[in-house]
Amino acid sequence: MTTVRLPLFPLNSVLFPGLVLPLNVFEERYRAMLRDLLKTPEDEPRRFAVVAIRDGHEVAPSAPGMPDPTALPARGPAAGFGPDPLRAFHGVGCVADAATIREQSDGTFEVLATGTTRVRLLSVDASGPYLTAELEELAEEPGDDAGALAEDVLRSFRRYQKRLAGARERSLSSGAELPDDPGVVSYLVAAAMVHDTPTKQRLLQAPDTASRLRDELRLLRAETSIIRSLPSLPAFELTRTPTSLN
Repeated sequence: MTTVRLPLFPLNSVLFPGLVLPLNVFEERYRAMLRDLLKTPEDEPRRFAVVAIRDGHEVAPSAPGMPDPTALPARGPAAGFGPDPLRAFHGVGCVADAATIREQSDGTFEVLATGTTRVRLLSVDASGPYLTAELEELAEEPGDDAGALAEDVLRSFRRYQKRLAGARERSLSSGAELPDDPGVVSYLVAAAMVHDTPTKQRLLQAPDTASRLRDELRLLRAETSIIRSLPSLPAFELTRTPTSLN
């Protein structure tokens, strides 16, 4: 088992390998993390782990009154995540490689990172200025019939794109090139589909590529059928996502 210890960046969303993650960082705990990452030599990867929040808040309350008018603002690396941060996060996340870290004049940071490798969360350490985690790297196994499943998923995804564009009254480029590698297809489609965090998390932690593709094929067919009969799409994320100062 290959383990690694990395800074931890919890989000109210799921990061998949190969996907780009832009961040605007203003909380002190994450600014401290990025200042330390900037000390890494430029020829070495500046890595941190992204995990989806199961229970907690991406941004700690910044002042009394959010939501309890008598409460003092939460502070510290584990603020907003309870006494045991490990229980606040989903168990599988993704390593992010920060290609660009820019500090702004006001001390905030703009970051552009890319997901690389899936990892399982083993433990969380809140003793420093920001959370760190011990992580187990997860291999991506192809599974049975991944190639044929990827072709089916791409066909269904094209139909889904067209239906989604119609439901949102906008157009999508039908000439865009999509990959043919089953693993890449599985992550791209998982990220692109309109689904809530628990569904995307389930896709991230699928045991192999073929299992993820089978799940996506079922979801795409169901969603395409639903969109066909709806005049517009419900904004489910407005009711399921905590308000963020971002």
